Amino acid sequence: MSADHPPGLDLDRLRALLERERPGLVNGPLTGRLIEGGRSNLTYTLSDGTSKWVVRRPPLGHVLATAHDMKREHRVISALHPTRVPVPRPLLLCEDEEVLGAPFYVMEFVEGTPYRTAGQLAPLGPERTRNAVLSLVDTLVELHAVDPAEVGLADFGRPEGFLDRQLRRWGKQLDASRNRDLAGIDELHAALGRALPVSPAPAVVHGDYRLDNVLIGPAAEGGDAIKAVLDWEMSTLGDPLTDLGLLVMYSRPLGMPDSPVSTTAAAPGHPDPRELIERYAARSGRDVSAVSWYTAFAWFKLAVILEGIHYRYTLGQTVGRGFDRIGDLVPVFIHHGLTTLQEG
Repeated sequence: MSADHPPGLDLDRLRALLERERPGLVNGPLTGRLIEGGRSNLTYTLSDGTSKWVVRRPPLGHVLATAHDMKREHRVISALHPTRVPVPRPLLLCEDEEVLGAPFYVMEFVEGTPYRTAGQLAPLGPERTRNAVLSLVDTLVELHAVDPAEVGLADFGRPEGFLDRQLRRWGKQLDASRNRDLAGIDELHAALGRALPVSPAPAVVHGDYRLDNVLIGPAAEGGDAIKAVLDWEMSTLGDPLTDLGLLVMYSRPLGMPDSPVSTTAAAPGHPDPRELIERYAARSGRDVSAVSWYTAFAWFKLAVILEGIHYRYTLGQTVGRGFDRIGDLVPVFIHHGLTTLQEG
């Protein structure tokens, strides 16, 4: 496979499908490129030399379709596209695995930049950085204001008992990755269970809401507005404050230079967590008094995810730069989780 014909993207079969299902859409030979940085599902840009689109599919060789449900992702962006939540326009869902070897969908290409680190944000300057992060909060408010029933998502999840199930799920994930002692991790899990808050009315939850999962538009187009929210693979109906807790967690500096897991919090102009919480509360009208629990849960969840990555590294199942340092991060996340819960 060449760079323009990446693995997992059979351009001849894809073109035949598009010409059949969306006649007139493609007007030239197709090329495709894998977008780097994806953590789970594969994302490609597709072009005919004039127009561009995006193809999203499960990882190569994947067999557990429920964990990479293309139909589910396509459904949520289709439901949200007519709302005030900025998502790419969906163009085609294909569940026929004969085309690319797995279900996939095609959506419009949105011009914008994902900012993953404080260093990438720094050239924007303090004012533009501040505006971008505050826009992230405002967009989250818009998402949580959507009535699931009105957009056809009333059955998109099981909101009853959502937090309890989440806590049990991540506890099981932790048990599946145990091969060393981790001071405080069981204490944090138990403390979260004892202090489980009462969830507000359910909303469409993104599940992985942070700055590097959105595209920020060019300054020439009005400046630092969120053009699209991406990566909906963890979305469901549930407790909206889980999204806020994760956003707050990613807005706290880790205090670890050259960490393989980074936040944007150290960028000049980045609003502090308190301002983000207050802005969300003021614009959504929601009670955020339990936000420390949701933030501590986010620290716990990320600690479990990182421990899973470290566990696979010790088994020789992951290769690449930075994996050897992931294990050192886990105690830091545990400490932040315990501190957040204790300080309230």
